[in-house]
Amino acid sequence: MQEDFLHYIWQYQKLTTTALKTVQGNRLQVISVGEHNTNSGPDFYNSRILLGDQEWAGTVEIHLNASDWYVHKHQNDVAYDNVILHVVWENDVVVFDAGKNALETLVLKNVVNETLLHNYKQLLKRKNWINCETQIHSIDEFTMSFWKQKLLVQRLHRKATAFQLVFEDLQNNWEALLFHQLARNFGLKINASAFSQLARNISFNVFKKEMSSVLSMEALLFGQSNLLNELVIDEYYHTLQKEYQYLKQKHQLQDTLVKIQFFRLRPASFPTIRLSQLAALYYHHNSLFSKIIALKTIDDIYELLSVSATGYWDTHYTFGKEANKRKKKISKPFIELLVLNTIIPIKYMYAKSMGKDVFEELLLLYRAIKSEKNSVMDKFKELKVAAITSADTQSLIELKTQYCNQHKCLHCEIGNKLLYPS
Repeated sequence: MQEDFLHYIWQYQKLTTTALKTVQGNRLQVISVGEHNTNSGPDFYNSRILLGDQEWAGTVEIHLNASDWYVHKHQNDVAYDNVILHVVWENDVVVFDAGKNALETLVLKNVVNETLLHNYKQLLKRKNWINCETQIHSIDEFTMSFWKQKLLVQRLHRKATAFQLVFEDLQNNWEALLFHQLARNFGLKINASAFSQLARNISFNVFKKEMSSVLSMEALLFGQSNLLNELVIDEYYHTLQKEYQYLKQKHQLQDTLVKIQFFRLRPASFPTIRLSQLAALYYHHNSLFSKIIALKTIDDIYELLSVSATGYWDTHYTFGKEANKRKKKISKPFIELLVLNTIIPIKYMYAKSMGKDVFEELLLLYRAIKSEKNSVMDKFKELKVAAITSADTQSLIELKTQYCNQHKCLHCEIGNKLLYPS
């Protein structure tokens, strides 16, 4: 039994009777359960109840055991002086309010819906990939569609909230935010942190001053990534070293501890290739932020971002080692990752800052990208949960990471449907 379950019972009044009585023998009628408080303090604010014929307004506190009131030392906290009702599963001790009177107490275990209790125990006792994996396929299409769209909005808002912290750290500079987030995502999971630090070390203001030369941008990126510290490997490497030393002195750049990883990456995704592609992107589009904000279709975004690493990389994946000639163009799948993880959240953030609602426009972008392929999606496919577009996959990833992994079945529409089918 978890306290969250008791919160759920109280909030949605999943009780077998409205003829409630407190332990003290007073008739109880719930006028308003109140507002659920997820921060410190009593669990529900602005609650209203009738005790006999007397109406009370205040807060409600919920515990598994009445004695938890003393375990949590609420008797010494003035925030709990306005508690009008103590809701418990087990009434193991008498609890007294600030006036030394017995606190009105409602015991739930005798009035909870038995079907709900049984379903809750069955759901939470499973040790599966997700608690409802044997039942999720039975959820009706309307519930699933409604919940997935809500999850998508939550995921987008959560990403935008994380972006906001970076935005403020970058002095509310939209171009700098785009540069930082693009750099981070060009690093993929393995080099995300390193590329993020790289973007901060250079700063967009410095990078912007060198956008007229792709060589200068490459030199900044490779140099600050500690990829130009070897002896002379070939002519191009030597040229980059000279350029970086000049730029380092010009912009008073500091030595960095950035460490780039090549391990477990396919050659096409080597950081050398990604950094050159990033430099090329800004060389071809020095007003990248305004262009991205203006674009509305996935085809327009494909066209904008379809640039190639510089010519040296046609025959290289790393410095000094020649390979078969191949243009290192940013692929559509990689562009789609950038759209999902950088472009859509930034477009959402920017629209919100302008007082605009662009969710329907962004939903079209989500739906224009096919479902992602990863281990989470593979498992949902096994469970017969369909995913056609990235709108589906982003929703399901949010479901898995923010609900299933944290056993938040009580806060999930699927969990609610299984716990208390209508």
